[in-house]
Amino acid sequence: MAQNKAIIDTRTITGKWRKMLAFLGPAYLVSIGYMDPGNWATDIAAGSRFGYALIWVIVVSNITAILVQSHSARLGLVTGKDLAQFSRSYYNRKINFILWILAEIAIAATDLAEVLGMAIGLNLLFGIDLSVGVIISLFDTVLLMFLLRKGIRQLESFIIALISIIGLSFVVELFFSKPEISSIFTGLIPGFPGNGSLYIAIGIIGATIMPHNLYLHSSLVQTRRFDRTPVGIAKAIKFNFFDTAIALNLALFVNAAILILAASAFHASGYQEVSDIGDAHRMLEPILGTVLAPILFAVALIASGQSSTLTGTLTGQIIMEGFLNLRIQPWLRRLITRSLAVIPAFILIMAFGDKMAGILLIFSQVILSLQLGFALIPLIHWVSSKTIMKEFRIGLISRIVSWTAVAVIVSLNIGLVFDFLKEIYSHNLFSFKIIFITLFAGSSLVLLIYILLEPFFRRFVVEKLQPMHHGAKEIELFKNKEYKRIAISVDFSDADSKALNAAITQGGTHAEYILIHIVESAGARTWNSEILDIETDEDTIFIDKYSKMLTNQNYKNSTLIDFGIAKNVLPGIVEKLGADLLIMASHGEKNIFHRILKGTTISKVQRKINVPILILK
Repeated sequence: MAQNKAIIDTRTITGKWRKMLAFLGPAYLVSIGYMDPGNWATDIAAGSRFGYALIWVIVVSNITAILVQSHSARLGLVTGKDLAQFSRSYYNRKINFILWILAEIAIAATDLAEVLGMAIGLNLLFGIDLSVGVIISLFDTVLLMFLLRKGIRQLESFIIALISIIGLSFVVELFFSKPEISSIFTGLIPGFPGNGSLYIAIGIIGATIMPHNLYLHSSLVQTRRFDRTPVGIAKAIKFNFFDTAIALNLALFVNAAILILAASAFHASGYQEVSDIGDAHRMLEPILGTVLAPILFAVALIASGQSSTLTGTLTGQIIMEGFLNLRIQPWLRRLITRSLAVIPAFILIMAFGDKMAGILLIFSQVILSLQLGFALIPLIHWVSSKTIMKEFRIGLISRIVSWTAVAVIVSLNIGLVFDFLKEIYSHNLFSFKIIFITLFAGSSLVLLIYILLEPFFRRFVVEKLQPMHHGAKEIELFKNKEYKRIAISVDFSDADSKALNAAITQGGTHAEYILIHIVESAGARTWNSEILDIETDEDTIFIDKYSKMLTNQNYKNSTLIDFGIAKNVLPGIVEKLGADLLIMASHGEKNIFHRILKGTTISKVQRKINVPILILK
């Protein structure tokens, strides 16, 4: 039987506390998105303009975030599918494509915030021009690839270290600022204190409850192997809830600390229009009376931007594969995502100056809030479904609270869009731009209503998620003899029939056949052997079916499943196994665009191995 070599295997760990510690980690990667530079911009604007009055928005947003992120983790743990994969299995192709576009917009908005935060941090600490800092942010891919090669635990440890830097920096900042404790508690009373507070509040919601994190969390929880029994799943859900609550409460502290710092340092001193991170940095030293305050501020900002961009990159891969079943090379996916953020940021900063960075940061968070309904509504529908979740569906109280949160968020967003449309109509006659904005807003509202009501107008049955591959085929086998140890690369397509028949033609009944499959899902490329997702389970079933067919006809064989990018992994496997022939089927690299997009597996494998390779077309 083929085995999934998950490194974090919680089944072998004894003791309640040690087992819980084994589950801790995924939520910390998610939580860094809750304290990214976009949060900084909205929190500083809220604190400087309205004092402590909007602290309640951060607290309520964080409580809601814990709730919905735990739903996301539950979906991944129970079904073995992430949120994007479930969307592909449930909605028709057109609706699914639109939802993918909206998810990509959210990723671009997130990445825009990380790019600007990194550039601003470099500018504040080292005096590097913002436009240059934006270009430097392109090269963080090197750090990401290095960390991913080290494994999930190393990446989680790196993120936790960055979170610690951010948290400790603000502990010191709060000590310097001496906030009013009584006013902090007053700020927990809900209300909108003045003109523009709704816009800032929605920005805080978008910065806190980030749609891309819902997709990310449902995938990250699959890096832990646990017993797929009702008891095992229940324990995994409980431990992941603890992980989520601890990690997001740390994010709550950071976000509240930024707002409180802005309120105590700026609002209380009469500087009530500080919404720019750069202005906040420059004013900290004269107001707080210490040169250490702006340095810590800049260091924390760089740590925030760099760590957030790592998780944003991972989510981009998960979304593209989950929605479209499309796999492209990781470096190309990273380049596309980052370019969508870097190019507009660079152009706007060059055209309008540094002040544009602060405006873009807040705008990016409002965009995220507008996208929330399109991720939250399907998620809550699915975790509320007894058909999907069986005994693990969320309880009645949780469903009521979840739908109430969605109603509030969507209502606030609709109110913001309505106010915006009313404003532009009051100052302009009809124009193509206004017509386009109106049509886009109307279409988005129709789609939102559709995904909200659609499950109630049809029988709620979710078909089995289509496998990433076509499945194992019934293959007629021929016999001959040549080599003694033959490696066969299979991908569960029609080409496998040619590969297996060619292999037994060469080796006959005296050779040993080694069936090799490389799982190339977004999770496998990211976490390698640490992933435990639905594709790995399906591929294990498929390769075992091939093995049984060979065994039934007296062909000695074994199977091996590995993870990552085939052209990088396969040569090492062939060498390690001591195979004296490798057989691969080519699907044809039709043109230069296909080679760039999908990569060239066979040509790279040929260059790296020393044994004969039989390529079938």
